[in-house]
Amino acid sequence: MGKTCRVSTLCVLCVILALVSIATIVTLWTLALTDHGDVTAPWDSPIIFVLILLSYRLSMDVIPEYYNITIWPRLSPDPNNGLYIFTGQSTVHFECVKETNLILIHSSQLSYTRQDNEHMASVTTTGTIKVLIQKSTWLQPETQYLVINLKSKLRQGQKYQLYTEFTGELADDLSGFYRSEYEEDGLQKIVATSQMHPTYARKTFPCFDEPALKAIFHITLIHPPGTVALSNGMERDIANITIDGVSWTKTKFEPTKKMSTYLLAITVSDYTYINTTQKDPQVIIRIWARRKAIDLGQGNYALNVTGPILDFFQSYYNIAYPLTKSDQIALPDFYYGAMENWGLVTYRETNLLYDPKTSSSRNKEKTATIIAHELAHMWFGNLVTLRWWNEVWLNEGFASYVAYLGADHAEPTWNVRDLIVLDKIHKVFAVDALTSSHPLSSNEDSIVLPNQISEQFDVISYSKGAAVLRMLSDFLSEPVFIQGLSTYLNHFGYSNTVGNDLWHHLQMAVKDNNGSLPHSVDRIMSPWVLQMGFPVVTINTAIGKVSQKHFLLDADSNVTVKSPYKYWLIPIRWMRGGTVQKDIWWLMEKEVINLEMRSDGFWVLANINVTGYYRVNYDLGNWERLFTQLNTNHKVIPVINRAQLVDDAFSLARAQLLSTSLALRTTSYLSKETEYMPWQSALNNLDYYYLMLDRTDVYQPMQDYIRKQVTPLFLYFKNMTLDWSSVPVQHTDQMYFKILTQQCVNCNLFRIHPNLRSVVYCSAIAAGDEAEWEFGWLQFKIASVANEANKLMFALACTNNTELLNRYLSYTLNSTIIRKQDATSVITSVASNRAGQKLAWDFVRNHWEYMFTEYGVGSFSFASMITGVTARFSTPAELQELKEFVEAHSATGFGSATLAVDQALERTRMNIKWLQTNKQEILNWFNSQNGDQMQ
Repeated sequence: MGKTCRVSTLCVLCVILALVSIATIVTLWTLALTDHGDVTAPWDSPIIFVLILLSYRLSMDVIPEYYNITIWPRLSPDPNNGLYIFTGQSTVHFECVKETNLILIHSSQLSYTRQDNEHMASVTTTGTIKVLIQKSTWLQPETQYLVINLKSKLRQGQKYQLYTEFTGELADDLSGFYRSEYEEDGLQKIVATSQMHPTYARKTFPCFDEPALKAIFHITLIHPPGTVALSNGMERDIANITIDGVSWTKTKFEPTKKMSTYLLAITVSDYTYINTTQKDPQVIIRIWARRKAIDLGQGNYALNVTGPILDFFQSYYNIAYPLTKSDQIALPDFYYGAMENWGLVTYRETNLLYDPKTSSSRNKEKTATIIAHELAHMWFGNLVTLRWWNEVWLNEGFASYVAYLGADHAEPTWNVRDLIVLDKIHKVFAVDALTSSHPLSSNEDSIVLPNQISEQFDVISYSKGAAVLRMLSDFLSEPVFIQGLSTYLNHFGYSNTVGNDLWHHLQMAVKDNNGSLPHSVDRIMSPWVLQMGFPVVTINTAIGKVSQKHFLLDADSNVTVKSPYKYWLIPIRWMRGGTVQKDIWWLMEKEVINLEMRSDGFWVLANINVTGYYRVNYDLGNWERLFTQLNTNHKVIPVINRAQLVDDAFSLARAQLLSTSLALRTTSYLSKETEYMPWQSALNNLDYYYLMLDRTDVYQPMQDYIRKQVTPLFLYFKNMTLDWSSVPVQHTDQMYFKILTQQCVNCNLFRIHPNLRSVVYCSAIAAGDEAEWEFGWLQFKIASVANEANKLMFALACTNNTELLNRYLSYTLNSTIIRKQDATSVITSVASNRAGQKLAWDFVRNHWEYMFTEYGVGSFSFASMITGVTARFSTPAELQELKEFVEAHSATGFGSATLAVDQALERTRMNIKWLQTNKQEILNWFNSQNGDQMQ
């Protein structure tokens, strides 16, 4: 009966929606039949009207072959209106594959010169140059189309040309073709640059802006003399020209390879470069940046590391780099960390430039891994491109995984490939354990709106994608994985695919190598890709029972995985009493008995090196045996698994599958630990305790305990460095410095090692007042190294002076003070400060509409901002404020932050419950460890 009632209600809702839609169409159809200035009744029938109004996907009736595009940016404002603009001309050559009299081509925020005093475009046949007569042309803002309605149909198999002249604003909105500004030698300078990904090429020129519609691009840029123009292809022809008596430079580029619109890149700047030439095949590598940055050697590391990374990927893919040059450019203003434009990769300055005097080891590692991530895309993503955005995860997850392999090849002494566990896997576990998570892949028809497309680029796609592909490579074996990958790329080069194509080629590689899997690659991977979340594997070593279930942080949740697959097919690598078992064991049911996993007095440890994307729990007896091993000889357990035991235990406790006291016990042995990963895993988990408890009486006992645990580590490194007179050799040892600053007293700010600066700057600002803050602000404004400016920017949020914090927040609304790309980071940094959390939340609430409407998705990371300002929420009052905020803006929605809002609500509810349940137990435990437990 309940089911019938629900179905009836759904039917009624569907009827109502249908009636509303029909009424809307009839109303708009009637309006369309009247004269509206430039637009006159364009539609032949309501059917065409409905198609244009409701469809966000191109019809594929016409397919582009190549574009001829000339773009002319003005690097000074128009004296009449103060706007920076660009003008352009575009001819797109396309083939009709299905008869139609309607051409839809993407266009957003462009205005057009009318070709015959009536229409915004002209259409001709290729060869005969016959002009096709148009009935009407118009812009459809809702679907971002330029619509051309012809009087006669295009013929199947015939080729045509579409010509337009257009104008756009060279705004500072970080999307499409946009403006970036910086100061050098007292002069204000402009960079015209681009970010076409994912749906902003249409904001630069009219185009078929979908990844499957690949084409060749012939680009010409007109720019001021003395500036340099760059694009995907090498500069082919540079000439001086005169327009209306004014001198300009015209640069033509080599045509691109056949590629998607989102990979196009163009820049005009006063930059300079350093270069080298890679051989076999010959590739010119250039690093572009501000002249002062290049002069100071800040591009040298990127140049030195790019060649080895390119070499690695050519070998890894068994395909030569497809282009003749590899340009990489550092931009003052850039929304993403970097973008893999084919042949011209764009970066935030902090991610490409490295200064050994002021940048930390982590900065250096970040530069190497981000370069590797972007260069990995030159093959996987650019050469072969996923058909649609619903499988973003496969593109970004793959690059995120192999970035660690490429960086490891370039810097073999770092052991950087292991850090993927801390950087990616542990972090995404926390998000994917929420009921508001989502599967890696979704139905193609469910991702159509630009906001929906942007929302796909989240931690699930990048980090979970990396984790499951790493797991896949492990159980196939790396040689088999690489072979399947190579045949996939060779077979689909310069075209598009779906995820199943990769599974097919990997399956062929398994067969070619006489491999053995319990099921096909597609069958094994489907639960990991089509279901949200991940399993927790529970091993009862007393009887050998092994079981799995969907792991959720909210233990009371009734969410079930909505997928054809109820259980995951789980590859388990494990060890028993210090001996690694040779073969992978597969858990393919809800629960089974594996007699080999009985303890018989030995401890059992599963998921060796965290190659599998799942958590592991044990019976209490096995946990006790693991604790004994950690406290007697912890090095018997692999270092990645020591970090895993900490991370698993804390999360299992939050899900009420373990006691909180047991989770805290995983940190007891750390006074003996000298490896970076277990320590960082513990501190990452204790960060949650700080967020929840730093306003309570638990805070000081927790601080005392951590200081006690870290003291032996401090003394160990003090001896290693001869009383801090030298720097540790190992890369991960250098990253320890951030942990050790808890013991640093009266540090000299100007003699601090780069690895310590971010923490020491924050401590100095926090201990000082307005004078210290103003000094930090001045240093931030004059910093010539992007990473140094970044450290100072975050440190300024550490002050306890609320007036200064409010002032700092207000600066984010003025892009001449705080760059738009940095505004979210400033707001979330203030929110991470106990004194600033409420200020940041109030600021976001008070200015949400302004930021959301004026700044737009291309400028602000609204998802990160929502996550950051609500991270400490743990009271019913804060939950109520969040609900009211959501309700107040429900009409306009939250765009790409929709999922982040859902997650914030879920996290806040869980935080309230967790604090109420665990606070006293945590206080008692820390007091007991400090020797003064209350009786």
